[in-house]
Amino acid sequence: MLKSDAGVFSSHGLDKGTAVLLEWVQQHSPVMDDTHQNLCDLGCGSGPIALVMAVLYPQCTVYALDINERARLLCTENARRNNLTNIIVAHPDEVDTTTSFALLWSNPPIRIGKRELHELLTTWLTRLLPDGLAHLVVSKNLGADSLTTWLNSQGYPTIKKASSKGFRILEVTTQS
Repeated sequence: MLKSDAGVFSSHGLDKGTAVLLEWVQQHSPVMDDTHQNLCDLGCGSGPIALVMAVLYPQCTVYALDINERARLLCTENARRNNLTNIIVAHPDEVDTTTSFALLWSNPPIRIGKRELHELLTTWLTRLLPDGLAHLVVSKNLGADSLTTWLNSQGYPTIKKASSKGFRILEVTTQS
């Protein structure tokens, strides 16, 4: 059960992009060799991605990150309501800079602007482990293909893994 509210992305329920990402990752989520790793939901909102990560990888620690205080409160409440104890909800600035991640899943905030989005993604993609993966869902109409090109130009090998309902699932690996 997931509660959302005003003042949070997709306040009226699960948005289409997140639904596409969650459907895809549940069918294609990677097997974790070391089950005690850190995972990241960047821009967690009320927490649907973090909750799925916590269920799929119960021995891992999921960092649910958002700058919106209301989103963090809702994510914390949703984790508690679903008896998920492996989620740490935090403001991005509260995460130790030495913390790295095996997986990062996100419906990134495309509308914050290109410069801000690029800064956000490069900041957190550098935190992936050497064999880490990021899966991003981005609307085709909001620049999924140009974001793929930009990520590749920045040294983050990025490929389109799927396309559904106007959204692309992008897989990003660490810098080569």
